[in-house]
Amino acid sequence: MKRTILFTVLVFLSLSVSARFVWGFKPVATKVGPNGETLVLCTVENGDTMPMFEMNRLWIYPKRKFRNKRQEKQYWRMVRDVKAALPVVYYIEGVIRQTNDTLMSMPTKKQRDKYMAHFEKRIYKQNYDAMSQLTLRQGMLVMRLLDRDIEQTSYELIKAYRGWFRAGFYQLFAKLCGADLKVKFGDGKNDGVYEEIINLVESGQL
Repeated sequence: MKRTILFTVLVFLSLSVSARFVWGFKPVATKVGPNGETLVLCTVENGDTMPMFEMNRLWIYPKRKFRNKRQEKQYWRMVRDVKAALPVVYYIEGVIRQTNDTLMSMPTKKQRDKYMAHFEKRIYKQNYDAMSQLTLRQGMLVMRLLDRDIEQTSYELIKAYRGWFRAGFYQLFAKLCGADLKVKFGDGKNDGVYEEIINLVESGQL
């Protein structure tokens, strides 16, 4: 029951009407020419044209030392949770941008309200299976990472799209399973460790 409630909240946060849920990390941006060729940024040095490539950021942290096996096990569980949560966060961020663009293209409030009134059921049906792969801990981490990336809590997002009443309704549901839609990244005692793990995962070092 608790998992179902949390998954419902996460699916609602997806705010999608047509996007497919894809597990994967942020794609590397590439430029493609009109004939399908790959365009490479170049620079001219002393008359010679040389290609330029952007290297991934390299993070250097002190080697992590564990006091005991339990602490080490907890760390690697956090790594697994981050790797499971990050693709969901990227997906939700992309769909939020897509939804904002769609709403901005609608000239009247009536059209926007109609659009938002019918998407919730479709979201649940389209994304529930993918979201249900998350554990409760991973689902709650998604909510915190959303605040980290877009500086808005899950509660604020739902309130912006569906109003304060619906936001309060889902906050009550989240509370039933020990979650909090108003949680902010940085408030948790392990958020410093999560920040390190996120940086290492996104740079391909972990």
